[in-house]
Amino acid sequence: SLIISLNLLLSSRYDFIFIGAGCAGLSLVMRMIRSGRFADKKILLIDKEPKTKNDRTWCFWEKQDGFFENIVYKKWTKLSFLSDEFSDVMDISPYQYKMIRGIDFYRYCFDEISKHPNVDVLYADIKSISFEDKTLSLRSTDRSYDLYSDVVFNSLSFPGNNKPAANIIDLLQHFKGWIIETPTAVFDPAIATFMDFRVPQSRGTTFAYVLPFSETRAMVEFTLFTKQVLTDEEYNKALGSYLDEVLKVKEYKVMEEEFGVILMTTRKFDFWSGNAFNIGVAGGQTKASSGYTFQFIQKQSEAITKCLIDNKDLHGAVDSSSRFRFYDRVLLDVLDKNRLSGKKVFSTLFKENKAQQVLKFLDNESTFAEELKIISTLPAIPFLKAAFNQF
Repeated sequence: SLIISLNLLLSSRYDFIFIGAGCAGLSLVMRMIRSGRFADKKILLIDKEPKTKNDRTWCFWEKQDGFFENIVYKKWTKLSFLSDEFSDVMDISPYQYKMIRGIDFYRYCFDEISKHPNVDVLYADIKSISFEDKTLSLRSTDRSYDLYSDVVFNSLSFPGNNKPAANIIDLLQHFKGWIIETPTAVFDPAIATFMDFRVPQSRGTTFAYVLPFSETRAMVEFTLFTKQVLTDEEYNKALGSYLDEVLKVKEYKVMEEEFGVILMTTRKFDFWSGNAFNIGVAGGQTKASSGYTFQFIQKQSEAITKCLIDNKDLHGAVDSSSRFRFYDRVLLDVLDKNRLSGKKVFSTLFKENKAQQVLKFLDNESTFAEELKIISTLPAIPFLKAAFNQF
């Protein structure tokens, strides 16, 4: 792998160019490398700056060891769900709930990429892109330049991409988390808190979750599904109140902080637009009703790699099933129109169904019969109204 300057790129040709070297771009490049089928192909990764910070955490669930298993920071087979309507500690086996830290992911990927001379890395602050006749035109903060490639993968969102149509619902899943250490043992490292709704719901769907690493160290996050983010002071106050009043943790030290915003939307994201393939969040791989992204990126990366190896049309690499997108739209409609509280929806889901079936459903891997069974456990009128509205 080579980190190169703009001047060296002006006449360069590549077989594959990746705009964005985040989770989606790196996941796909890593699969291409590990397949051993692309050593003769020139690959270029473009990103704003080197990935040197632990800027995010990905959580997901799966039954077997995954592609990035050896950098999983922590995993749990027991999840607790807590609300005043339903509380339980759920054994989710054979699923495991897993956590990967951003910095571990970046280091792992770039360490591997550095061993492959056919992969180049360019750091530039890209403001706009266009791709036509195999010419990729990029404009950065200080200049414009052209590159040449057969295939371009884009994982960045630019103004004008995926313009919303009428009647689009946009909710923000926003959260702030602290990694804390306590002087005494207060956590059970064998049980992760998946959702804790024992917090005020005045702003909308609001919950906390706790990922314990040991008896004295855990990530505690405060999460909302609303249209507007909070001030930093409001997040801090909510986290402090949750620790003090709900968890009864009085003494702790904040070791790290995390903040994020995820768009939960009914808008449609195109896999193919502007003569480039959109991957990751830019390609609609965020689950609209939950915000989970990591596993959907892995599924997409695996499908794209298989298409490339089999020399098949990449347009067929994306699951064309529309029913899960419809389910997502219906739930967002329920929450947006306040037809039913998020606390009520998720409490009912986990109270009336086995946790494994809910996780399978949220992973878009359930059968239609399984989906009907789950849907039948939810309050009919609010969801029928939302379904009619979205249909």
